[in-house]
Amino acid sequence: MFLGEYIYKIDEKGRLPIPPRFRKDLKEGLVAAAGVEPCITIYTASEWVKVAESLTSGAPSKMRRLNRALFANAFSLNIDGQGRIALPVTLRQHARIEDEAVVVGANTTLEVWNKELWAEEKALARQQAWQTIEGLERR
Repeated sequence: MFLGEYIYKIDEKGRLPIPPRFRKDLKEGLVAAAGVEPCITIYTASEWVKVAESLTSGAPSKMRRLNRALFANAFSLNIDGQGRIALPVTLRQHARIEDEAVVVGANTTLEVWNKELWAEEKALARQQAWQTIEGLERR
């Protein structure tokens, strides 16, 4: 389980440090993909396999499009000896990440956000989380 948030500088080669507590979970490799929101989603290798397997059923034309959208914007990466990953330019552009990023624990995945966009998303997520919890309590 990935928890917390961590702010890091991106170096001139586009490398991002992975929080030390998560490195062992990602040592076998990881997949970084464009998130639905303007962020980068990082999956463990085993979690990515689950995502891929879940996309094998459904209406063929819709699944083909979904597979194209997801897999064309995904990259298999490894952590280097200094605990960093090299974020592809296309993913950094998608997430509007330049010199600083926030690595966010999101349960089974990590997300990488532009610092300002994360502040906005976090405020919205907190507001909606309480609304969701209150809705669940009324049931």
